[in-house]
Amino acid sequence: MTLMKIDWTNFLFGEEHWSFLLEIVLRTILMYFIILIGLRLLGKRGVRQLSVFELVVIISLGSAAGDPMFYKEIGLLTPIVIFAVIVGAYRLTTYLMAKSSTFDDLVEGKCAYVIVDGEFSIENFKKEDLAFDEFFSELRQQSVSHLGQIRLAILETSGNVSIFFYDDKDVKPGLPILPHLFDQRCKQITGENDYACSFCGRVQKIAPCKEHTCTKCGHKKWVKAIDETRAR
Repeated sequence: MTLMKIDWTNFLFGEEHWSFLLEIVLRTILMYFIILIGLRLLGKRGVRQLSVFELVVIISLGSAAGDPMFYKEIGLLTPIVIFAVIVGAYRLTTYLMAKSSTFDDLVEGKCAYVIVDGEFSIENFKKEDLAFDEFFSELRQQSVSHLGQIRLAILETSGNVSIFFYDDKDVKPGLPILPHLFDQRCKQITGENDYACSFCGRVQKIAPCKEHTCTKCGHKKWVKAIDETRAR
């Protein structure tokens, strides 16, 4: 059986002559500095954090920069023109956003209050299409063990969550978000206590019963509320 013969020259260098590697090095170095200049022109706002439209800009710059690095038939003038157009469009967009709050909301959206006074703001939470597990994980990373510790939680346009806490003396019973406690949610109440609705976080004192409906959201699963202060 004859082993397949491998053309190592073609395998390593492709169809181009090895000397094209030197050209690739030069192209890559030039595109590297063009990218640096492009990001510098975007300003501090563009490199501090990525919003949706800023992510589009970065992806566009990356696409424009990639091909000229290793495709011989693409000249360097093409990506430079593309970079100029992208940066110009970005600067125009940020200018219009600064001048018009309506345009700013259209491009980046609005921040949303997702927790108010220890309870979920149901409508805002639904609009943002948040998953409980993901959101609870975000809260736990900020040392939150239950919603009663939170006065306000705001989902920023960047996707980050800003949290304003109650003072320790003002912490009230709330929905526990620790997995081992939240997983104990149930419909039947076996003993009188403060219970938190597992859907909206509203806390009610409930006597033993087979089923109880939340007065805020209409759901029927409950978790025993806790009122501990935040660990620091």
